[in-house]
Amino acid sequence: MASTPISAAALAAAKNATAFTAGRAAFSPRQTFDVSPNIPRSFFLGHHHAGLARMRQTLATVGLIIECRDFRVPITSWNPLLEQSLAASSPAERARIIVYTHRDLGPGGDISETAAARLRAFHLESRHAQEVLFTGTGPSSPNNNSSTKSPTASLLAAIKRVARERDSLTGLRALVVGMPNAGKSTLLNALRKRGMNGAAKAARTGANPGVTRRLSSPVRIVRAEGRGGGEADTDGVGEGVFVVDTPGVFVPYVSDPEKMLKLALVGCVKDGLIPRETLADYLLYRLNLADPAEYVARLGMVAPTNDAAEFLGAVARRVGKLARGGGANYDAAAEWAVQEWRSGGFGRVLLDDVTPETLARAVEEAKEGSLSMNQARKKEKEARKARNEAKRLGIAGGGEGDGCA
Repeated sequence: MASTPISAAALAAAKNATAFTAGRAAFSPRQTFDVSPNIPRSFFLGHHHAGLARMRQTLATVGLIIECRDFRVPITSWNPLLEQSLAASSPAERARIIVYTHRDLGPGGDISETAAARLRAFHLESRHAQEVLFTGTGPSSPNNNSSTKSPTASLLAAIKRVARERDSLTGLRALVVGMPNAGKSTLLNALRKRGMNGAAKAARTGANPGVTRRLSSPVRIVRAEGRGGGEADTDGVGEGVFVVDTPGVFVPYVSDPEKMLKLALVGCVKDGLIPRETLADYLLYRLNLADPAEYVARLGMVAPTNDAAEFLGAVARRVGKLARGGGANYDAAAEWAVQEWRSGGFGRVLLDDVTPETLARAVEEAKEGSLSMNQARKKEKEARKARNEAKRLGIAGGGEGDGCA
């Protein structure tokens, strides 16, 4: 029986697959990322400080805090300054719900499930919050361990439980807080649409941080009792629930430069504050550690690479980000790669390791409080002086040892 001839396209595909398998077997991703100590370490703007002060002033009328954190950076997006400022003037009985947004943009499978389970157990066992929920905007968004409720419906049900417990004569007041671009306004709009049977958006949203610059007026997301639509989501509770949207608040200073890269990568700081090519290089580093197969296939590469220029060159050729003369426009290619990753189209990666150890370390760091820029510079200066002194003593000790040998 005559064999069927192999087409040129099939032969090329087979060669590429073989080359990729061989290249991947020989590929060794970077285990550390060299971060320049000179990258910006702050995005604490004037309206962040003003918004925080205004939040403190309104706490007397607030019965619920809803804190949004980005699931892709579940530990790094924890803001000790925000937490301490609100807790300092909060009565012990004020309810708190922690919402991890963008879970649909995180990795699927066991990595995501394990991280979510650890986060939920940590917060509930340590009494950081009464409820811990996970939301997303994409079709793959999880349902908070419920086969019938959407993430928004689960959150709305939790808010109603708090409202019934408070039974306020004027309705439950809630603040939605979090780091810049953590999804607060999007969450508020989703709650209002669900709880008010398709009501119009109440908060402006955008892809960049800083869209919300001041506290909003209270927005009703749940009607008063007896005024619902007959369905569980739209049934009223007490005198209703009102939510105040707040500006995202950054920390005054990020001591760990890699944390700054993580926050910049997920969009917590203004694009361009960190050089785009640096951010794309860090993205490449994280993709390689997780699974480089997706970007290799997407860009038509033969094998993974640790070289940012090679990676961005492949991006430029694939999506047409070219400079005059046909060369790669590395800045435009870097911007495309970062934006594509943020939308979930370029590999889904959890940027924080969620373990009992990292969670415990975050608690200890939060107890130390957020440093101001001047305090941080002083601390770094002292640490640098100590390192130099230790290095000097080490060299001196080594010299003496050699002399005694």
